[in-house]
Amino acid sequence: MPFLVRFLVRHAGIGVGVAAIFVALLVVLDVAHLGTLLATSPDGLLAVGVLTFALGLTFGSVQMGFAVMLLGARDEPPSGRGSRLTRLVPRHARVTAGR
Repeated sequence: MPFLVRFLVRHAGIGVGVAAIFVALLVVLDVAHLGTLLATSPDGLLAVGVLTFALGLTFGSVQMGFAVMLLGARDEPPSGRGSRLTRLVPRHARVTAGR
């Protein structure tokens, strides 16, 4: 499997995992009585599944976009070797004042 496909699938999975943890915390902590509502509703399991799917899609997309924006402009996969830290050095700029 190509590097970029693995990269996107891995980060989509991270986003879906974060969404599942988020939904679990919403239900367990009973935020806005959501856990009580889901426990007493006959379709509570369906509601949890739909909420997890929707938030998984959202969080997965955000995580993939975030990871792609931080990827950089290199064509090869990032590695620890050969990547140097560049030091920013201030330089003087000559500017002439005009009327």
